[in-house]
Amino acid sequence: MSITFKVKGKFVDIINRKIFPAEIQVSQGKISSILEVSEAPNKFILPGFIDAHVHIESSLLIPSEFARLACLHGTVATVSDPHEIANVCGLEGVEYMIDNGNQTPFKFFFGAPSCVPATEFETAGAIIDSSETEKLLRRKDILYLAEMMNWPGVLAGDEEVKKKIEWAKKYNKPVDGHAPGLTGEKAVAYINAGISTDHECVSLEEARNKANHGMKIVIREGSAAKNFDVLIDLIDDFPGQIMFCSDDKHPDSLLEGHINQLAARAISKGKDLFDVLQACCINPVHHYGLDVGLLEVNDAADFILVDDLINFKAFETYISGELVAKEGKTKLLSVKGAAINNFNTSFVTAEDFELIHEGGKAKVIQAHDSQLITTSVLVDVPSINGKVSTDIENDILKIAVINRYQPNVKPAVALVKNFGLKHGAIGSSVAHDSHNVIIVGTNDALMAKAANLIIESSGGLSAVSNEKDSLLKLPVGGLMSDADGFSVARDYIEVDKVAKGLGCSLQSPYMTLSFMALLVIPQIKLSDKGLFDGESFSFTKVFG
Repeated sequence: MSITFKVKGKFVDIINRKIFPAEIQVSQGKISSILEVSEAPNKFILPGFIDAHVHIESSLLIPSEFARLACLHGTVATVSDPHEIANVCGLEGVEYMIDNGNQTPFKFFFGAPSCVPATEFETAGAIIDSSETEKLLRRKDILYLAEMMNWPGVLAGDEEVKKKIEWAKKYNKPVDGHAPGLTGEKAVAYINAGISTDHECVSLEEARNKANHGMKIVIREGSAAKNFDVLIDLIDDFPGQIMFCSDDKHPDSLLEGHINQLAARAISKGKDLFDVLQACCINPVHHYGLDVGLLEVNDAADFILVDDLINFKAFETYISGELVAKEGKTKLLSVKGAAINNFNTSFVTAEDFELIHEGGKAKVIQAHDSQLITTSVLVDVPSINGKVSTDIENDILKIAVINRYQPNVKPAVALVKNFGLKHGAIGSSVAHDSHNVIIVGTNDALMAKAANLIIESSGGLSAVSNEKDSLLKLPVGGLMSDADGFSVARDYIEVDKVAKGLGCSLQSPYMTLSFMALLVIPQIKLSDKGLFDGESFSFTKVFG
């Protein structure tokens, strides 16, 4: 860290809504003075960007590697929910994320996962109950109770859910929400229980209703779920209640940009500059009480220089006075450490993916590109010798979820539409939120092949055909690689290319695949225990 240095540029004062030429002096990692000057270089100085809700694990990178990529785009901090690794490894997983993040200047602010497991209708690797939640929330390095996905439990007064929320209130820590499509009296009751944010709004009307009742709306644009265009007009009426987030962002997307991209898109839609920067930089700090500088004297020197206020391309990024990125090059070093995991399943065979045809129409999961929600459709499906056959011409494929925590458990098998595979199979050990192994394929033998590649490596993303096999290994929890983040991004681009070469028509095949097991997002999903109706919150059958 530089002891004392000065930076000149066009100072963007978000609080007072003005821009002026200035020289800032940094001493011992803090802003020691801000002086208005007559002339300054044509670079704009503003606070660093903050991702207000992200699962670092979804980048396939450990925190220290995520930081190396994110700082290139002016991001200095994240509000991070570690519930992916927590669902696999429990409290040990949370500790891993905090410890690794602490070895880099980047500012990771972690929450206490509220839903481990997310539901009782799936097999997870761990349970974090209310007593363990309390132990986390009393810690100074745990800033909030992470997304309360169990909104039915909130409304029903579930005792464990109530205890977790009450612990957050006791320690004066905010509670994040997760209630897609929830409106009316139910939404009001959810908010009144103490839920302060939601990043899952799917319509402007829903978001406006929640904002009118005091909720902070976090506008999300990730690799699969994209709600920015639908929700951005909300910033006009609620600039103090809007934040931006990526939620789940794959490494190829992170290479291209981060919160800076959302700032640029908001400006391109004619939104007020200071409202946009308030959402990117100020609101998360105030809501969560983050230790992130806001370009005021005595603040931590967390700031960026950008080329313009249109594209927000970061020229330099500083965190606590340390230059961590300059002109597209990261200055952060990789951090090596022992990997943790929880993987104990058996190899599978083609016969494990057979599905008996019971007559009549089959209930099929219909995936939607760039959305986490699915719809249920009834379809006539072909059979051979009494067993369901895929219908490639009509894009009806098989989908399976394999329990990765217990050996010799038969996979749950169902049908899915809109993946578009013409041959082959793809698989992943990233399958929200319990992260069992999930496979989609055109035939049973290749589905087994895709699954066994992952099982052999105790985690990864696979794409297979009769001619070629591809695998991106994810040795940390079956969720992340501890390799150099830039090389992981390149490897991900390659396996994504292979999947699309098999015919997959989705913009982000693996991100969409990973959410086909997320039971708390309607309408219909698949867990390792069976097909699940997210609206009745109960199991259903493929036939009948």
